[in-house]
Amino acid sequence: MVTGAVGPGPPAELAVSPVAPLAVVVGGEATEAAGTVWVEGDAAPLPSPDEHDAATSPQATTTAPTGTGIAQAMGSSLAGGADYGRQAMRFSFWTSNALPWDEILAGASHAAATGWDGVWFADHFMPYTADDTGPMHESWTVVAALAASVPDVRIGPLVSGNTYRHPAVLAKMATTVDHISGGRCVLGLGAGWQENEHTAYGIELPEVAERLDRLEEACQVIRGLLDNDHTDFNGKHYRLEQAPLSPKPVRGAMPLMIGGGGERRTLRIVAAYADEWNVWGDPEIMTHKNAVLDRHCAQVGRDPAAIQRSAVALLMMSDDEAYLARARQRDTGRPTVVGTPTQVAETVAAYRDAGVDELIVPDFTLGPMQRKIETMDRFIGEVAPAFR
Repeated sequence: MVTGAVGPGPPAELAVSPVAPLAVVVGGEATEAAGTVWVEGDAAPLPSPDEHDAATSPQATTTAPTGTGIAQAMGSSLAGGADYGRQAMRFSFWTSNALPWDEILAGASHAAATGWDGVWFADHFMPYTADDTGPMHESWTVVAALAASVPDVRIGPLVSGNTYRHPAVLAKMATTVDHISGGRCVLGLGAGWQENEHTAYGIELPEVAERLDRLEEACQVIRGLLDNDHTDFNGKHYRLEQAPLSPKPVRGAMPLMIGGGGERRTLRIVAAYADEWNVWGDPEIMTHKNAVLDRHCAQVGRDPAAIQRSAVALLMMSDDEAYLARARQRDTGRPTVVGTPTQVAETVAAYRDAGVDELIVPDFTLGPMQRKIETMDRFIGEVAPAFR
């Protein structure tokens, strides 16, 4: 069941839909899923109705509303679907901005200690609900704290809104986090969309076309700073004059992840500049959008295998068939994987076959800490091994 008032979502090219707080019934007990204020949209937009139809699997159900050098940079194998000749998938944990810091740290630390591959954190300043007074931690501050506190896993924002920070400053922030983490930072970037926080904080929110123009220039700025000792850039929106960036990333390169599902502009920007791409999607959506991205890669002369692809989906996993029946009937407003561990594994296989390298699981539907940990452990212990 979805509760809470929601406002208008971002435009179709950004392709993102809002989610109000979820009232989740787990084991017969109704609980409000932790941190489900509005699900982050920049990194993980959904297709607008004219881009793709909703899809539902009869087993584990997924429901949805109508540069190169990554392997060298992260020391990880290229992963994902057969179309790209890859062998293994990554599984990552997205912890909510709305949780108290000690719970954020506990969840991220548990993920790192039990074999998850990454920890992600959304970049927003306030909820996108009728009541905007709920807690919301700032992304890069938390990411830096996690980088210093949580070992081993990849870490980054999912994703940074380009409207919030000058891209040169963002590149500096990201390389600093990269050094704090010992070379594990992924710089996630999106066009930005959440209207209420721009209004509240006096941050300019241009029309969609200009935001995408700015996103493309930001990618050029960041690439220039990461790759060169000094960078000159004279764009319409950003200008650099002999700008240095030192120190460089720990491993010599840092992955640039672009989030967004718009098929005309966003995916073309991904094809031209990104090491990684992220979107909310079920296997059918991922198959469709991967094909669109591949066409853009052909047009810009990029090897599609150079771009790793990640999907986000909510998870409702249990052996309780009554709970699963209720979960399958619930409209979460987002791609949602529902099933027993065996059924969830069948859906993960469909993601793999769709060309997904990394599946990111938010904690929004996982319940209180103990229940969350139990589900995380079952997923990483019973589902993930077959795909690694």
